[in-house]
Amino acid sequence: MPTTLQDLSTIIWKEWKELLSLRGSTRSGIMGLVLSVGIFGILLPVQLGAELVRSPNLLLFWAWVPLFLVITVIADAFAGERERHTLETLLATRLSDQAILLGKIGAAVLYGWGLTLVSLVLGLITVNIMNSIQGWTDGLILFPAITFLGVIGASFLASWMAAGAGVLVSLRAATVRQAQQSLSIGIMVLFFGSIYGVRALPHSVQLRLLTFVADLGTPGLFFLAGLILLTIDLILLFAALARFRRNRLVDG
Repeated sequence: MPTTLQDLSTIIWKEWKELLSLRGSTRSGIMGLVLSVGIFGILLPVQLGAELVRSPNLLLFWAWVPLFLVITVIADAFAGERERHTLETLLATRLSDQAILLGKIGAAVLYGWGLTLVSLVLGLITVNIMNSIQGWTDGLILFPAITFLGVIGASFLASWMAAGAGVLVSLRAATVRQAQQSLSIGIMVLFFGSIYGVRALPHSVQLRLLTFVADLGTPGLFFLAGLILLTIDLILLFAALARFRRNRLVDG
């Protein structure tokens, strides 16, 4: 395995071990993972029922899930190291700047995206169990193929976006709490700003947007959303690479 990949795997493994002990112990960390999967994979599917699979808003739901999951851990990336006084030790290693940064981003992405996919499959199982009990429809309830691929892609890109933004915040935050608060506020501004921003547009513009979206169709809409997310992800990644400098972190 090339040295770069070895360095990446070292950081990712380190982050995963620390992630499991964030709540005080490995057992508590595992229970936290189980709780997250239980909420998104069982509780919400029971409440939403077949709409979880059929609703056109499901892409937004499954893109929001990894955002929530990632910001709970990415805030610790550098702010946590700073609080635990381990940042200087990490920066003193032979690991390259890119390996440290990409390893932390990769660990958060794998965490958020992985739990989202597990929750997605578990949610589908839950919906079909509820269907067999409630008798909503005959046969299995499944995602259309294009929708399933769109959800997988959107959740990955959303995880990457949250990790990229989170690293930028964590690099400068004095504490984990400060980083988490900044990220939470940012997501709220993005979410509500998008909703009320569209509502504030003139009615004629809203109609043109709706017509544009309808003309795109599901494949086109997924492609456009993916392209926008990918662009944002790359901007955040390059910004993080540009801002990550060992001497700045040590001096800060």
